[in-house]
Amino acid sequence: MPPHHTPRTGAPPSDRRAAPPTPSVTRRRITELDPRALYFVSYDGLVNNNSFQQNGLFTHRGHQYAAWWTATRHAVVARRALGADRADRAGGTGGAGGSGGWSTITLAHRLKSDDSHNVISLGHSPLDGRLHLVMDAHSDGYFYVKSAAGLLDDPAGTAWTPDVLGPVRSTLDGLALTTRFTYPQFLPTPEGRLQLGYRTGESGDGRNALAEYDGSAWTELGEWTGSTGTYTTAHGSSTARNMYLHGIGYGGDGLLHAFFTWRERDPAVLRHPGGLTNHDTGYVRSADRGRTWHTDAGTLVAITGTPDTVTVTDPGLVVDPLGPDHALMNQESQAVDSAGLPHAIISHVPERHGPCTGPYAADRAARARAHHLRKDADGRWHKTELPFALHSSQRTALVLDRYDNAYAILPRGRIAAASRSSGHTDWTLLDDGGGLNAFGEVVIDRTRVAEDHTLSFLYQEASSGTTPSALHVADYALPA
Repeated sequence: MPPHHTPRTGAPPSDRRAAPPTPSVTRRRITELDPRALYFVSYDGLVNNNSFQQNGLFTHRGHQYAAWWTATRHAVVARRALGADRADRAGGTGGAGGSGGWSTITLAHRLKSDDSHNVISLGHSPLDGRLHLVMDAHSDGYFYVKSAAGLLDDPAGTAWTPDVLGPVRSTLDGLALTTRFTYPQFLPTPEGRLQLGYRTGESGDGRNALAEYDGSAWTELGEWTGSTGTYTTAHGSSTARNMYLHGIGYGGDGLLHAFFTWRERDPAVLRHPGGLTNHDTGYVRSADRGRTWHTDAGTLVAITGTPDTVTVTDPGLVVDPLGPDHALMNQESQAVDSAGLPHAIISHVPERHGPCTGPYAADRAARARAHHLRKDADGRWHKTELPFALHSSQRTALVLDRYDNAYAILPRGRIAAASRSSGHTDWTLLDDGGGLNAFGEVVIDRTRVAEDHTLSFLYQEASSGTTPSALHVADYALPA
C-alpha cells in the first residue's frame, strides 16, 4: 500500500491537506442468522447467497434487513437494530457468534424446487416506506410481498409481525408482468420511486425489463434489451442470446448504469462444448430513469417498451472485448463512485493462457482471475487484473468506500482492495476469510457501506449434499 502523504514542511495547519485513507478492513462481528439454513448446490451456487441478489441484505435508518430460506424451505425475513452492533464496534468486543439482535418473520411460502436461482430479493420504496420482496422464480412465476406503509421509516413504532408484511401474492398488486420471470433486482430512483429489474424469457433467449412503483401502484415499463441478431466466431454462429447484467443502479447524479455480458444460446460459437458462451463486457446508461438507453459515447440504442432494444449487433456497446472461450462469468458486480464514474468486477481466464479447452468450472477454478474495470474522468477505460487466483468457479462482489477505494469480496469471503490514489492498481489481500468456512459467493449490504462505513455481507458455511448449515452476517469496519 502507498503511504499517506506527509504535509509540506512549514505549511501552516490551515493549509495542510491530509491524504485520504488507504483501504482497510477490521473484522468486528459475526452474527448467526440461522444455524440450519437450507443447503443444496445448484448451478455451482447456493440459493441463500447468490451475489447477484439485489438485495438479500440491506440497511435503512439504522436497521438491517435480511432474507433467506430455512431448512424447512420456508422464506424468512429478519431485521435488527444496529445500535448494539455499533456499541460493540466502539467497545472493540467484536468476535464471532451471538444472535446480534435479529428478529425473524416466517412467511407462508416454501421454496418450490432445488434451484439456486430462486433467490429472495428485498427492496425499499422511499415514497411510502414499504418493504418489498420478490422470490422463488427462475424462468417461471414469481411471488411478491409488500409490507405496511411506513415500516422502514418507523421501525421502532411498527411491530415486526407477519401481519405487517402482508400476504404472499403471485402478482405485483395485480400486475402480472410475465410467466417467465427471473433475477429480481430492486433499485430506488432519485425521486423515491422503486424500480424492479427482471429478465423475461430464459437463458439463451431472454430480455431485460423494468417495472416501477410510484408509492401507490406498479406500472410495467417494458423490455429494454433484445435477444435477436447473429453473433459469429471462428467456430460457428448463434442467432439468440441473453444479456446478463453485472448490476443495475443509480449514481449520485441520477444516471442509471448497467454493465453486462452476452450469453449465446448456440454452443457452436465455442471451441470446446463445455465452455461458457459468454462474451464481451458491455456498458449502457440512462439519463431518464430507464426510459431510454445510450452507449458510453452517447448514442441512443434503446427505448424501453418499444421494439427498439439493445441488441448484440448495436455498435459502441463493448467496453472490454473478449471472446467466448475464456470462461467469462455473468452477473458479477458493479458500483458507481462519488464522481459518478462506473466500475465493475468481471472474472475470466486471462487471455495470456489462450482459449479454454475444457469444462468452464474446472478452467475457472484452475486459472481464472477477477479484473477491475473502470472509467476515468477523461472517459478512458482501465482494466486491472487482481493478482489472486480465484480457486473457484464463482463470482466476486465489488463495493467502494467513501474515499472511492475499491474492495473486491472474492469467493469464500476473502477481501482484497485497491486505493483510489494508485488508480486502483495496488490490489492487496486484506483478509483471507479465515474462520468463516464460507461456501463461495457472498451477498453484500451495499446501503450499509454508505450509511455507517461498514462492509457487511451474508454468507453460508460450506456443507455437503443437502445437510443444512449455518448462515451468518459478517461486519467489517471500513475507513470512516
